Amino acid sequence: MAPARTGSGATLPVLVVVCAIVALWYGLAVVLNAPWARDQAARDGVALGPAALVAATLTQERPRLPAPDQVVAELWKSTIEVAPTSKRSLIYHAWITLSATLLGFGLGAALGILLAVGIVHDRTMDASVMPWVIASQTIPILAIAPMIIVVLNSVGVSGLLPKALISMYLSFFPVAVGMVKGFRCPDRVLLDQMSTWNASRAQLFWRLRWPAAVPYLFASLKVAVAAALVGAIIGEMPTGAVAGLGARMLSGSYYGQTVQIWSALLMAALLAAGLVAVIDLAERITARAMGARP
Repeated sequence: MAPARTGSGATLPVLVVVCAIVALWYGLAVVLNAPWARDQAARDGVALGPAALVAATLTQERPRLPAPDQVVAELWKSTIEVAPTSKRSLIYHAWITLSATLLGFGLGAALGILLAVGIVHDRTMDASVMPWVIASQTIPILAIAPMIIVVLNSVGVSGLLPKALISMYLSFFPVAVGMVKGFRCPDRVLLDQMSTWNASRAQLFWRLRWPAAVPYLFASLKVAVAAALVGAIIGEMPTGAVAGLGARMLSGSYYGQTVQIWSALLMAALLAAGLVAVIDLAERITARAMGARP
């Protein structure tokens, strides 16, 4: 029996990777912000030593690449020091984006599962629909997002739904492909055995195909929820939205507030990590209910 991994054994590699990323981030911030610091020092007639140069690159108000502590400080200020209902709060903007993400994710997951069921049980759909499902993902989302927004606005549909539809467009594909693979994974021997028991198509689906596809479902849902979040953020950019993480990034780019852009990016990353963690928890609960070993 393999020994169980301790908490420290599982955490140490993660900490090493995080420390390496932070160190690289600081290094890149120094390199990218150094030209502006040297230019300012030359205008002021001041010679910068190595230590002073590093300090100047990490404390700029509008750096090319903000330092990690600047991003964390902005994140703290915009989440803890302001009311969650304030339009200056990242929690407020994250909730706007999360609403579109969850709606689009739900629609995309349902569409992906329905397409997978049809593809697995109908050869015509397998031959005709599956290529179009794959081809749909070759169209850049940045190209079709404004089209979706404009068309829906022209018929009086605005607000949450257009962003949710963009999220659905990105999230249905991993679910459809994953569930097709999952529904087809049972061994031929098991399928033949069910046939010898005179099982109906519905019994074959619910008692064999669906349980076998559950691991594929959760794996594809983790990819889909991250894609749905990206879709919601992209959907906020061409609409002129004043709320949401995408709108926060866009306003930051307009006014050169790179720290604001990166704090919104970090909030989006934390939001994605939280959504994936919720799906992972649901997977564990489902596996335990189905009798899988921990």
